[in-house]
Amino acid sequence: MINSLTFPILRLLADGRFHSGEAIAKHFDVTRTTVWSAIQEAQSLGVEVFSVRGRGYKLPDAITMLNHEEILNAIGQERAWFKLELHDTLESTNTYLMKKTNASQAQTLGGQVAAHATCVVAALQTSGKGRRGRAWQAGLGASLTFSLLWRFQMGASALSGLSLAVGVALIRALQTLGVSTAKLKWPNDVLIETPVGKQKLAGILIELQGDMDGPSAAVIGVGINLRLPESIARNIDQPFTDIYSVKPDAANPNLLLGIVLKHMADVLSAFEQSGFEALREEWMQNHAYHQQAVRMVMPDGREVLGEVVGVASDGILLVNTPQGEQRFSAGEISLRGIT
Repeated sequence: MINSLTFPILRLLADGRFHSGEAIAKHFDVTRTTVWSAIQEAQSLGVEVFSVRGRGYKLPDAITMLNHEEILNAIGQERAWFKLELHDTLESTNTYLMKKTNASQAQTLGGQVAAHATCVVAALQTSGKGRRGRAWQAGLGASLTFSLLWRFQMGASALSGLSLAVGVALIRALQTLGVSTAKLKWPNDVLIETPVGKQKLAGILIELQGDMDGPSAAVIGVGINLRLPESIARNIDQPFTDIYSVKPDAANPNLLLGIVLKHMADVLSAFEQSGFEALREEWMQNHAYHQQAVRMVMPDGREVLGEVVGVASDGILLVNTPQGEQRFSAGEISLRGIT
């Protein structure tokens, strides 16, 4: 159980300035020992808090905390679609929302089944999941991590290409914010083109529930690097970047989430009507490796060299290899550009 004062104190410290233990204790009408305990709890969650005798406590940098109304304002007229759940901390937004998609599991969380277009966002995700069992590195103010529940009348078998469609929504949102160097990597990553190469900015993880013939539910998990400190950066095993490094004024999590959800509503509505085919050309226009030489690394370690031709209407990657054109499906391969 999280100390009930930990996140209220972190919101107070979000300005990046020193606050004395005495002033914090007076603000919350508690003892300084209670403040110290709450700070210790924050540190146990991986939040770095500086403590200097005679000056008090501060975060390494000022951060923007999640705000319900600011997110809704950023969504705009599409806000009626969404039911927002803001949490101080969760182990995984995807795991939490997957449990809330059906009645039996939702009861274990003491609540009702999640409605269509429920968006769960956590200020701090402690055990985020990436593709193929990888961990998603996140921290308070360092990342935007959220999951969106979208219920479909069609079955899971008709949702091929959904992760690519979500990528289109992310690209539209980033372009709206002026991040013009963002590109897509098949099947579920967003990269930034930099002078030193392609660096990962965001990832998508989709988990499905329901029948193959329908109806079905998709929990769409998204993690976007906002401003990664060295303590997190050292644990990432691939080239990466964050929004703050590309366009600092776009690193506001409330504005970013609102604009992403606005474009999600448009893209998912189009996907429901026409499948991925309606978004395929736009996806290819933004693919970082379109018509480029790539190395496909298979789960058993085998490598296939070829040139990306495009993607099919079901989201399958088409690669021209020495053996002819081959089709690669999500979850079976890793795609790496040849440098």
